Amino acid sequence: MTRATEIHLVRRPRGEPVDDDFRAVQVELDDPGPGQVLVRNVVMSVDPYMRVRMAAVLPGYPSWDLDAPMDGSAVGVVLASAAEAFPVGTVVSHRYGWRDHALVPAGGLRRIVPDPSIPLTAHLDVLGMTGLTAFVGLRDVARIRPGEDVWISGAAGAVGAAAGQIARLLGAGRIVGSAGSAAKVRQLVDELGYDAGFDYHVPDLPAALAAAAPTGIDVYFDNVGDDHLEAALGSIRAHGRIVVCGAINQYNALGERPGPRNLIAILTQRLRVEGFTVREHLAAYDGFVAQASDWLRQGSLVSTVTVVDGLDRAVHAFREMLRGANRGKMIVRISDDPAPTGSAG
Repeated sequence: MTRATEIHLVRRPRGEPVDDDFRAVQVELDDPGPGQVLVRNVVMSVDPYMRVRMAAVLPGYPSWDLDAPMDGSAVGVVLASAAEAFPVGTVVSHRYGWRDHALVPAGGLRRIVPDPSIPLTAHLDVLGMTGLTAFVGLRDVARIRPGEDVWISGAAGAVGAAAGQIARLLGAGRIVGSAGSAAKVRQLVDELGYDAGFDYHVPDLPAALAAAAPTGIDVYFDNVGDDHLEAALGSIRAHGRIVVCGAINQYNALGERPGPRNLIAILTQRLRVEGFTVREHLAAYDGFVAQASDWLRQGSLVSTVTVVDGLDRAVHAFREMLRGANRGKMIVRISDDPAPTGSAG
C-alpha cells in the first residue's frame, strides 16, 4: 500500500476559481495489479482548458466529476510495476496529474528516454501536448504556407510561446504576438523569434494590431477570443484562416461575454474558421516529438516554463496561470527529478 495525496474538485467554480473549490485528499493505493504500474509524479501541467472541465457539462466537452481527482499531463518515474514494458525506474508521461502518486494502466503510459540536453519539463511543454497543439494547429488546421503572416494571441503563454517558434520553423512570414505586459512583449521579440508584439492592455486593440501588422495577416491563431477575435476579423486578408485553439477570456464567464460584432468579415473575406482540440491529432504525436527534439537540440526551439514547487501549491499555480502570471508553460514540481536532465529553459 502507498499513501498518496490527490487534489479533488469539490465544487464547480463560479467565476474565478477559489481555494474552497478544491480539496487535498489522502488515499491508500494498492500495489500494482496485472498491467499496472505505480508512478511517483515529478512534474505536472496546469492548463487553461482545465477551467472548462470544471464547469457543468458543455456540448462536446467532458466535465470533471465532483469529489474525484482531476487529471492532466504529468511526468514521473515508475516505483513498482506489474507491466513488463515499464520496469522500475522507467521515466514515463501520462494523464494522471493532480496527485503525487498514481496507479496507471500500462496502456496509459508513454516512455521517456532521459536526455541531458533536454529538460524533463520540456516533455510537458514543447515536446508534450502544448507543442503538438501549436504544431498541428498551424500545419494541419491553418495549413500555413511559406511567407504567410501570422498573429498569435496569448503569445507568452504555453501554446503561444511554442506557436510563434513553430510558425517560424514552418516558414511563416511576419509573426506578431500579443501578451499581457511590456516584459512579456520583450520576451516575444528577444527570445521567441516574434517579429513584433504588443501589450493587449491598450484602448484600441485593432489599432495596436494594425501597427504591428500594417499589411494585414493571413492566419490568426486564437488563444483568447472576444475582442481579440474581433480585431483579427478586421485585419485578416481574403481567404485567411482563423484557428480557434482557446478562449481564455471566456473561461471564467462562460456564456456571459459578447461575441465579435464583425462576423460578416467571414463572408466578405471568404475566411475559414476552425476550432480544434489536440486529442483529435494524437496520430501525429510520435513524428512531432522526433522533429521537435531535433529542433531543441539544435537550439531552434526553446522550452519556456514557469515552475511552482509543491503539490500543495497546484491550485495556486492554476489560478495564477488563469491570471496570466506565467511565462510559457505553468508547471508544478511535485518531487525530485529521477535523473539529471539539464536546466528548464
